[in-house]
Amino acid sequence: MQSVSRALRLLGLGMVALLLTAAKAPKVGDVAPNFELTLIDGSKVTLDQLRGQVVVLNFWATWCVPCREELPTLDRYYELQQKAGLKVFAIATEDSLPLYQMEKLFSVMHIPSARRIKGPYPILQGVPTNYIIDRSGHIRYARAAAFDLEALNATIVPLLREPAPAVPVTATN
Repeated sequence: MQSVSRALRLLGLGMVALLLTAAKAPKVGDVAPNFELTLIDGSKVTLDQLRGQVVVLNFWATWCVPCREELPTLDRYYELQQKAGLKVFAIATEDSLPLYQMEKLFSVMHIPSARRIKGPYPILQGVPTNYIIDRSGHIRYARAAAFDLEALNATIVPLLREPAPAVPVTATN
């Protein structure tokens, strides 16, 4: 009986943690909170450095079939649209293969890959999770769903056509 009671308490604590994480996730329309990415090469990138660009944060996992289908499409899309002001970052989840086992993949990708992210950008209801931040620094997309080419065009092209604001918006963390 004591083990059942303990299990229920742990389950309750897990649910509270899940709700707190979801409550902290940035929502569409919010000013995007700053983040710091640590890329595979060890360099760091922050949202403040990317102001004026359209930014996609793509959380994926090596075991996720929709992620493995989405990543090549997203990589090719980034290759074609980066000159228009698109920045995409692929962030592998902790339960993916170890980074050294993905070196061959990283070497052929155009999308910069990140080891980790600091900031309030949790994985939503699963992977892939994508956040899109517009040129003015607002969250314009936050969803757990894989992109195909049609969805990328419908979501990103209008954002790339928007002018960058003269004065960037910053979040108060």
